[in-house]
Amino acid sequence: MKITGIQTVVVNALYRNWIFVKVLTDQPGLYGWGEATLEWKTRAVVSTVEDLAPIVVGQDPMRIEHVMARMNRMSFWPLGIIGMTAASGIEQALWDIKGKALGVPVWELLGGQVRDKVRVYTHLKRGAGGPASTDDIGAFCDAAQETVEMGYDAIKLGFVPYTGYDAPLQSVLHVEKLAEAVRERLGWTVEIMTDFHGRPQSIDAAKAYIDAIAPIKPLFVEEPIPPGDVRAMADLARRVQVPLATGERLLTPREYADLAESRAVTYIQPDLAHCGGFSGGRRIAAIAEAANMGVAPHNPMGPVAGAVALQFDAATPNFVIQEEIVGVVPWFEEVCSLYPLQLTDGSWQIPRHPGLGIEIDEAVAEKHPFEQEIILSLHATLADGTVANW
Repeated sequence: MKITGIQTVVVNALYRNWIFVKVLTDQPGLYGWGEATLEWKTRAVVSTVEDLAPIVVGQDPMRIEHVMARMNRMSFWPLGIIGMTAASGIEQALWDIKGKALGVPVWELLGGQVRDKVRVYTHLKRGAGGPASTDDIGAFCDAAQETVEMGYDAIKLGFVPYTGYDAPLQSVLHVEKLAEAVRERLGWTVEIMTDFHGRPQSIDAAKAYIDAIAPIKPLFVEEPIPPGDVRAMADLARRVQVPLATGERLLTPREYADLAESRAVTYIQPDLAHCGGFSGGRRIAAIAEAANMGVAPHNPMGPVAGAVALQFDAATPNFVIQEEIVGVVPWFEEVCSLYPLQLTDGSWQIPRHPGLGIEIDEAVAEKHPFEQEIILSLHATLADGTVANW
C-alpha cells in the first residue's frame, strides 16, 4: 500500500479554523483523517502540510513510525509548533488508515481498551459564548451552572485576569470571591479546574492567586506560569496546596521528561494535534506514568481532534480526564457523518467503528470556508499598556 496524496480541508469555526488533514492511498476508498488545528496559524500549517507531502507520498501508510521519522529527520530543521502540528495531523490520519485496513478501532492498535468510558470536562458554556467576563459574579455563576446542566460533572473556568509580575490585592480578593461563589453554586459533586494561561509572570504572583483559589479544592490549576521553566514550576508546586498541570504548549518527549524528572506538576496535558499525534502522545504518557503523573489531554478543537483524543484515552492507563468543546458551533456534529463523541453521565463512550470512527462530510465543510480568525490575544494588555500573556 502507498500514500498517493495529502489534502487539507479548512473549516472556519468560533475563534479557530479547523484544519482537517486527509491522507489518500492507492487502495480504492481507503483514506484517513487527522486534525492539525493551530490557533491563528492556519495558512502556515496548511502550507507546511504541503511542504511535508513530498517526504510522505509514496510511503507505506502502515509504517507509521517510519513515516514520522522521515518527517522529523528529513526536514533537517526542528519542526517547531507549526511543523509539529502539520506532522501530527498527517500521523493521526495514518492511524485512521491502519485501523480501517485492519477493521479495528485505533485504541485496539494502541494496546487495547483499559477503561469502559472516558471522563470529560468542558469550558464555560462549551466555549460557545466566547471568553466570559468575570466582573459579574452572578452571571458567571449562572453560566457555570448552565454548563453543568448540559450533562457535565467537571468544568474548567478562567478566574485570573491578565497579570504581570505582581498580583494586585484587589484582583486577588476578587478572584477569591469569584471562586467561592462558583463552588457554592455548583456544590462539591462537580470538579472545577482553572486555567491561568501562563498569565502570572512570577512565582509569587501565581502563588497569590492559587492560594486564593485553594479553598474550593480545584482538580488542578493549569499553566500557572508561562511554560518552559521547569525549575520555577517545580518550585511553585512545592509552595502551594493545589495540584498543577501544564503541557498544551510543550511538544517533545524531552520537554515532558524534564517535568517528570523534577515532579514539577501532578498532571501533564499533551495535545495530540501538536505533540506528534498518537506516536508522540504514547511516549509522553509513558514518561508521565513512570513519574506517577496523570494525563489530562488538551483539546479545544474540532471533531477529528476529539475522535483522536477519545481513541488515545481509551488505551492510556494513566489517563485522568479529557478536555472537549463539542458543540462550540451549532453545526459541530453536522460536519461528521459518523460521530463517536457521545456524552453520557459526564463521559464519552468507547467507540467501536474501525479507525477513528469518524467521517468528514466535505459538503458541509465547504459551507464554512477559511476566514481570518478573531485574534483574542490582541486584547491582552495591562492597565498601563504593557503587553500581557493571553
